[in-house]
Amino acid sequence: MNPNALVPVLIDDGAVDAAGQPLPQPLVLWESNTLCRYLAGRAQRHDLLPASPTERARVEQWMDWQATELNTAWRYAFMALVRRSPLHQDPAQLAASVADWNGRMRILEAQLAKTGAFVAGATFTLADVVLGLSAERWRMCPMDREALPAVDAWHARLCERPAFLRHGHNGMP
Repeated sequence: MNPNALVPVLIDDGAVDAAGQPLPQPLVLWESNTLCRYLAGRAQRHDLLPASPTERARVEQWMDWQATELNTAWRYAFMALVRRSPLHQDPAQLAASVADWNGRMRILEAQLAKTGAFVAGATFTLADVVLGLSAERWRMCPMDREALPAVDAWHARLCERPAFLRHGHNGMP
């Protein structure tokens, strides 16, 4: 259902159009961050995805940064070190990916040091959901990484949330 042959895919057979009328066919969506936005919007979870254009843009910019910058940085290292892909064993490319991944995490560190709480500000949003999963991957990947105290403190706040423990922290206490 995803033309990229990847997961996740969401099928919503109860989706409606702008006039509130049922769609003639189930809505099929892919791309993780799009699914998050859709589900938050459908449930009117303005705490996760604000209605204010300014606040929403702050959340979405970090979601888009995660999808375009952070994910691009970790892909080679993750494939080499976790998936052990034979196509991803070049030492120079691995070192570059690890360095880039750590560099991107320093950007997140600076943002969290600035907010003192969550990625987009004082409250938990979808930006924390998607970046929390990315940070978990970074923390668990067998590679050298520097100490990032603001990321660690934020991660501890995420671990206070039962849903993050269950779904983002791999069920670990």
